[in-house]
Formats: sequence, structure tokens, C-alpha cells
Amino acid sequence: MVVAVPDLKAFLLATPFFGGLPDAGLDLLMSMLVERHFDAGAIVVAEGEPGRSMFIVKSGLLAVSKRANAGRVVQISRLKPGDFFGEMTLIEMQNRSATVVAESATVLYELTAQNLYACYKADIHAYVIVLQNINRELCRRLRRADDRLTRQQLGGDN
Repeated sequence: MVVAVPDLKAFLLATPFFGGLPDAGLDLLMSMLVERHFDAGAIVVAEGEPGRSMFIVKSGLLAVSKRANAGRVVQISRLKPGDFFGEMTLIEMQNRSATVVAESATVLYELTAQNLYACYKADIHAYVIVLQNINRELCRRLRRADDRLTRQQLGGDN
């Protein structure tokens, strides 16, 4: 199904990643996105592998997990349409910190580090907004992780 550009714009502006972008910046970033399709059960990214791109969830559900002691896998979150992941590799240029698996047929938009650099060169204002949006989301995630850790320490959430 072909998505009309106004529908795609509305969807992207409603996500935490693209919020607040002016039309020119949004159009620039939209032109850089690559649509990726994954079947249920497909590994989108694997913990420890090199990563140089991030993804915005268009449709589907995904599970995020990490390896723990003795090879045990711990699910740390679930992603739904509008969420984004993989942004840490764009900022710190480290390997993937978690594994993301499609729980259902999934459509993602991919943005590479090279694309983000091109955005920086072409529209510094849009680039700054995107970095602020990434930082806000990372702060939200850190607060949630702090809350979960606190509840676990108090014995209220396992």
C-alpha cells in the first residue's frame, strides 16, 4: 500500500523523533528514510553487532531484549508504531546494545548515521531538533529504567 506524503508527514510529526521539525527539515529527513519490511520472528538488530542506523516503527510490534548471565535472555521493552530504536549507535558509535525482534509483520523506516550527517550539513536547525528529540527520549528511557530498578530493589517488580 502506498502511503500519501501528507499521511507520512503526519505520522512522522506525531513520533518523538520528528516532533517540532519545520516542513523543510522534515522533508529533508523524509527523503533520507528507507522503508524496511520484516516478517514475524525476524531479528532486526542483534546485540553486539555493529550498528550505524536507527529505525522508526511504522507498523508492527517488536521485542527488545538483552543477554544476561549464563546466556539468559531478558526482555527489556516492547516497541509499537511511533517508537524508535537504534539511536544510541548514531550518538556513541558503539555496537548494538540490545537485540530487537519483530513479533509481528513489521514496517520500519531506517535512517543511517551518514544520512544524519548529511542533515547536519544541509540543515543545522533540523539536525539540532532531531538531537534534542533523541536526548529527550533517552532521558525518558533512563527515568523508566531508574523507576524499574528502584521497584526491583524494593521487591515490588520482578
